[in-house]
Formats: sequence, C-alpha cells, structure tokens
Amino acid sequence: MSTAVCVDVGSTYTKACLVDLDRGRLLGRSEVPTTAESDVLTGLDDAVRALDPGAPLYVCSSAGGGLRLAVLGYEALVTAEAGHRVGLSAGAQVVHVAAGRLDSAAVAAARSARPDVILLVGGTDGGDGETLLHNARRLATSRLRVPVVVAGNAEVRAEAAAVLTERRFAVFVTGNVLPRIGVLDPGPARAAIRQVFLRHVIGGKRLSRGPRFASLVRAATPDAVLAAVELLADTTGAGVLVVDVGGATTDVYSALVPDAESESGPRRDVAGTLWRARTVEGDLGVAVGAGGVLAAGAAERLDVPDISGGRPFDLVTDRRLASVAATVALRRHARGHSSGPGLPRTGGRDLRDVRLVVGSGGVLRHGGGHQVLAAVLGDTAGGWAAPTTARQKIDSAYVLAAAGLLAAEHPRAAAGLLNAL
Repeated sequence: MSTAVCVDVGSTYTKACLVDLDRGRLLGRSEVPTTAESDVLTGLDDAVRALDPGAPLYVCSSAGGGLRLAVLGYEALVTAEAGHRVGLSAGAQVVHVAAGRLDSAAVAAARSARPDVILLVGGTDGGDGETLLHNARRLATSRLRVPVVVAGNAEVRAEAAAVLTERRFAVFVTGNVLPRIGVLDPGPARAAIRQVFLRHVIGGKRLSRGPRFASLVRAATPDAVLAAVELLADTTGAGVLVVDVGGATTDVYSALVPDAESESGPRRDVAGTLWRARTVEGDLGVAVGAGGVLAAGAAERLDVPDISGGRPFDLVTDRRLASVAATVALRRHARGHSSGPGLPRTGGRDLRDVRLVVGSGGVLRHGGGHQVLAAVLGDTAGGWAAPTTARQKIDSAYVLAAAGLLAAEHPRAAAGLLNAL
C-alpha cells in the first residue's frame, strides 16, 4: 500500500492526515499545537510521528499570517480589480490595493500595509504602458523591499522588471492578468505568487531555524484548499461553496459553472470573470477575530452574542459567533466589494446554482456545523440570493487541504478523499 502524510501547518494547530494513495482513503489523523514560537518543525514532526514518519510528506502552511499581498494597478475597476481577484485566488490575503500612478503618499500607504509580495499590474496587452513603467520606477526608489510579481502589459513588462532588477529587487515576470478587457487570466500570476511564497515568504517569516521547513512546504494553505474546491467542482460538475471559519479569519471559496452570457454577453465584467474564487475576511474569527465579528454583525443588523465577559466562550457562543462570521463573509463574497469611495461594487458572485455547500473550521467540525450552514443558507436579508437546492457537508476529518495538496500528483486519491466528505 502506498501512503502519504499531508500536513497543514496553521497559525494555531498543525493538522496531519495519513492517506492511502491507492484507494484515496483517510487512514488516520493527528493534531498538535503549532510550535511557531520556537520552531514549527517541532510540532510538524510530532504530528507526522503519530501517523507514519516514513511516508512522503505534502505540506501547506498559513503559519505566521500566511501570504500578505499588495496589488498595484492602473484603473481601480479594471486591472487593479483583476489583480485583486487573482491575488485572492492565489491563496493570498490582499492587504492593499492601489490604482493609478503612484506618488509618495501611495507608496507610503502600500508600505504601511506590510505586504510580503507586490503584484504589479496595469494595462491590457497593447494598451497603456506608461502607468506600469511609472509605478515600477517609483517602487525601485522606495524602501518597500519585497519581491515583486510583474503581470501587466506584455509590451512593457520586461522593461518594468529590468528597472526593479537593477535596484536588486526579487522580480518574477509572468503573463498579464488581464490581456484583454473582460478576459481574466489568473493562472500565470497565481503560479508566480505561489513560487514567491515558497522561495521567499516561508523562509522570511523565520518560522524555523533551518531550511528544511521551507523545502517541505508546497503551497499556502488557502491555495491548497482552492485546488480541492476546483477538483470537487470538476468531479461533480456542479457549483461548490466552502465556508471556513477560523479563529482569526473566515475564508469563502466558490467554484461556479461557467455561463456564456457572463463570458461574452451584456453582463460581462470588464475585469473578467473568475469562476473559481476565494475571499478572505481578516476581521472575522471566533477567537482573536471575535471583536470584528461583533462589529461587522451589528453593522449588518444581525443578532450577535454578548461576550462582554471575555474568553473562554462556551460552545453555544462559539456557534453563534461562527454563524455571524459565516453569514457576513458570505454576504461580502456574494455582493462583491468597492475599490474606493463612490465606486460601484465589483467581483460579486451569483451563488444560486451552487449544489454543494461545505463547512470547515474547528467550531464547525466539533459540532454544530450544520446549524452554522443553516444560518448562512437561510439568510434572506443580506442582499444576495442563497443556494436553494444545495446539499450540506462538514469537513469533519479536515481533508480539503490534504486533497488540494494531492490534486496535482495524485488526482484519484484526492478525489477519493473528497468523495468521503
């Protein structure tokens, strides 16, 4: 029997799954606290030792806050928005978006967001090139010294990259995220962001004293989960929605069935349609993010629990917090967002045809997950249309990240894990 151990190193817990690669079965699980304050390898090795220390390892990580991305683009509603969507799909937390020609204040604002990586976009192929070149020059003389992925106008991106390389920036050049108006091409930039994450970000967070941890990690955890969601949609042929409620953030993933009218018809989005997408809500969580849940829930006129007594919360309170966090996150995911004051909402998702809704996260896995999903799917006052005929599942064995890690090399095993949800 051929086996593998898939490990998700989270900010709080490190979760490991032993998988039968021949049959796509989960053989065992272990979970230990993440040892980020000393060396994450200590907890990782403990989790693996409890299963099979001799099996091949597949590791993803969101420890240390995961991947923080700043997007610098040309127009707020076009290339900057396209870059924002691509960054989220690459497993990043998009901490800053700027549009237009950078000035000193704009560079300072980007720097204050503390990104790990910059996604520099701008102009369709053959369109405006001056903004991309201008922004590259401003970055080159700034103190914002982080790796840059250049994914803009094909006619000038090599020149923009050369400007940054001369100033000793780590630069990755890839295909345009928006080669033509309405055509979104996330694949090349997503792959480049993953490469930067593995090469620079993991090691730069000093989560481990040696190079071994960085060599083990194959993806940011959200990137692995999105790969699993994509595979689940492909194998079922239906729309899939995943809500992952964590202690600090709440992530929403959706994989929809492409619609011809949205691709080329009158409803076409100028920033392109991303059929497989993710949003991350950094202010919504059931532990350190609980205060954000209360504020956001109150703003959305939801019934929020009273936690004035502080931690520890009981399970009922945790479930109520999770329900509010999931509801707000789904509303934001479906309604889209505004790129600035006075600008319309973009990036919304029509989720009515979703046929499978999966809940994940500690609170959902440890009981009450279906109650949380019921609250989300029963939301009729949030400005979005919920799925009406969707099946509900809980990722109680935490196989989404494992399936995503295995999807490329062992797709049958990954599909087997997902079938067992």
